[in-house]
Amino acid sequence: MTIEQVVPRQIAIDWIARHAVSTPDKLAQVDLASGRRFSYAQMNDRVGRVAAFLASQGVKQGDRVGFLALNSTDIFEMSLGTWRLGGISLALNFRLTAPELAFIINDAGPEIVFVDQEFLPVVEALRPLTQVKQWILTEGQGGDSVYERALAGVEPMLTKTLEQPLTDQCLLMYSSGTTGLPKGVIITHEMMLFSAIGLMPSTHLTRASVNLAAMPLFHIGGYNIFSAPMFYAGATTLIQRVFDPAETLRVIGDPEYGVTHFLGVPAMYNALKAHPDNARTDFSRLRSALAGAEAVPDPLVHWWYERGLTIQEGYGMTESAASNLLLLKEDVPAMVGSAGKSALHTEMKIMRENGTEADANELGELWMRGPAVTPGYWNRPEANEDSFVDGWFRSGDIARVDENGYFYIEDRLKDMYISGGENVYPAEVENILYGMPQIAEVAVIGVPDSHWGEVGCAVVALAPEQELTMAQVVEFVATKLAKYKQPVHLAVIDTLPRTATGKVLKFELRKTIPQELDLR
Repeated sequence: MTIEQVVPRQIAIDWIARHAVSTPDKLAQVDLASGRRFSYAQMNDRVGRVAAFLASQGVKQGDRVGFLALNSTDIFEMSLGTWRLGGISLALNFRLTAPELAFIINDAGPEIVFVDQEFLPVVEALRPLTQVKQWILTEGQGGDSVYERALAGVEPMLTKTLEQPLTDQCLLMYSSGTTGLPKGVIITHEMMLFSAIGLMPSTHLTRASVNLAAMPLFHIGGYNIFSAPMFYAGATTLIQRVFDPAETLRVIGDPEYGVTHFLGVPAMYNALKAHPDNARTDFSRLRSALAGAEAVPDPLVHWWYERGLTIQEGYGMTESAASNLLLLKEDVPAMVGSAGKSALHTEMKIMRENGTEADANELGELWMRGPAVTPGYWNRPEANEDSFVDGWFRSGDIARVDENGYFYIEDRLKDMYISGGENVYPAEVENILYGMPQIAEVAVIGVPDSHWGEVGCAVVALAPEQELTMAQVVEFVATKLAKYKQPVHLAVIDTLPRTATGKVLKFELRKTIPQELDLR
């Protein structure tokens, strides 16, 4: 199926405006913290007011408008209101420091940023560091604020006033910077459309679906794994201000909410597993429970499966609007460990270092192309040159594909280390170590070694009331891993450093752990 067959005119369609006409009373989104509920007609009115306000402030096609906020229904009003003008919505990570945010803001160049009032101290620190002209404060739960007064003071723009090609940019999200400074990823209307289309058949997403959004909406997973596709389908999204295991279990188990779709990172599923309300929660209405952002430990998937919840492991990145690979429910538990098969409109292949395609089950770099893949990075011509080859995007991830088309993500290319001339992929070692009951979290990194060049170090956060020695680690992995893959060092820390979206910051560990172990 070609894009011309799906969208003959190849223009960006205003999803909210269309549903406001066809199903005006259908519930679009619910703010769980405040209890606010918006039908598609009501949401369309507020999206239109955001667009009208921005237009009154001189925002035009191609301009960037940021949001720096905790999860709320405001975020999609702000973002889709920006789209309605032909603008670009800039997602800002509220967990970053002022200097980190200043780098992103100065790179993206927004003149207006919507911001939660609780981040006002950060705004004050940002004012002298950026050229932002207006910081529009919101209370985040519908209370009196500059944002609410701005919306009340204009007449809504109830539909798009210009035709835009699908290839126009609508969203700018910055990579989490696990290997250094973040890069702005260009996300187009085409990417949003085809990621939604690709997600629907593999997750049983329909107009009757109800999503619980617990991931941060500044992250492509929170924004586009279920939340935005729900608006494409005319379905419903429940928005949780911040992830809270007790509230998550309560909402999932409540038949009045009828939650059918949920996305979490492994740490979230571990938190739900550990909560005492877990045993009393009815998960039977969930049609799709996805896990991503990092490899999902096999024992975690099996634990949930034995209790009646099938976790679908997937693989995606900001550069592909979040969804590339997904394991179908019927493939669990038989194919646990695989990230599944490629999305409907995405081509994927495994490439050797010499630029030739790898054989089945041969490790190589994962390349992808298709309408859901980014056309490039914002203001980064050198990164674009490094990341694209003949229209294919180089993911930087090491993977393999078996004879049946199932992909296995082995590790980040930049996380791989070489010990005695042998490539070691930390994710493989980590998955084995997660079988130790003493370990709550683990990250394996390569550290300097005078004989082998590099050897493995297991950086571990312990489970409650547990202790762990290097001798125990050696004994556990002795029959499970080749000698060169076995960790040589152990570092126990309180918790692993992570990005706001749950990815372990291994480059930070590579800086600090060798010094702490005196391995420099």
